[in-house]
Amino acid sequence: MIQTLLNQGLSAADLGLIFGIMALGVYITFRVLNFPDLTVDGSFTTGAAVAASAILGGVNPWVATMFGFVAGAAAGLITGLLHTKGKINPLLAGILTQIALYSINLRIMGKANLPMLRAETTMSEMRRAGLFGTWASVGIFVAVVIVVLIITNWFLSTDTGLALQATGDNEAMIRAQGVSTDNMKILGLVVSNALVGLSGAMMAQYQGYADIGMGIGLIVAGLASVIIGQAILPARHFAVATAAVVLGSVIYREVIQLALSAGFDPNDMKLISAVLVVLALLLPRLTIFKRWAARRKQQQMLKAAGGAYQPAMAGAPARPPGQPGLEPTNEELSKRGEQ
Repeated sequence: MIQTLLNQGLSAADLGLIFGIMALGVYITFRVLNFPDLTVDGSFTTGAAVAASAILGGVNPWVATMFGFVAGAAAGLITGLLHTKGKINPLLAGILTQIALYSINLRIMGKANLPMLRAETTMSEMRRAGLFGTWASVGIFVAVVIVVLIITNWFLSTDTGLALQATGDNEAMIRAQGVSTDNMKILGLVVSNALVGLSGAMMAQYQGYADIGMGIGLIVAGLASVIIGQAILPARHFAVATAAVVLGSVIYREVIQLALSAGFDPNDMKLISAVLVVLALLLPRLTIFKRWAARRKQQQMLKAAGGAYQPAMAGAPARPPGQPGLEPTNEELSKRGEQ
């Protein structure tokens, strides 16, 4: 029983890590760019469809995976152009691209389901060795995700990446600095959907097939991963925030797996996903979590001040006179007033 649960948990971790790359894409549009992009449901399938079709056409699996990455980027480019050049509402631009991709994906695959059972993929060796759902596969996918995180964090730390973040924070301010916010939005959507397409290409090879419905409702999973990760590991630095998103994706898949193990109907998974997102949004607003967050912030300030900072207390000095710290003591304030 315990071994079965462990195996199921490891399989869920595999999926969580692969979907974590997709969640990183959602994080870039949802949190960094502040853009509600619904292209994800279509671009994920596009990445899977392109990679599967290319592999079955004899293309090297690694090259085919990059094709999925590029195809996702192209989908993001279309949404970006619709919004910035066509002046279409962000939500509507994403929905239009998503709907168009459904037909395009069918064209790419030629049918609704494209199996790759006998084709050589990037994960064939792992499948033959029976490594899926083991600590070895988790370790391999963690290594892949770390590489993606390093590249993503490097990009966000460049001048272009900082301009992208500034576009999401204050569009008017960064435009006043001479930066084209339209170009930044297009770039953000391209990078985001490229990651989503890469995740789709990897998932198709992990499952052994590409399906026209594999991306439906995926935006909810991506948002859940971002919200859960940032609720558990709140951070101001994007390097920690991106890692939290992947952690949120793994936790989300583990919760889904627990729900399935508990006997829930697989048809209810979309409902469970929506409930998870609602809980992740509401729980941080409860008093107990607010107190925990305040205590955590206080500890961080203490650590940053090297232990010199102490919270002010009514009728008592915050620290001994003369000791360096963040807040002046009551005695020091009195002396300043006499001077």
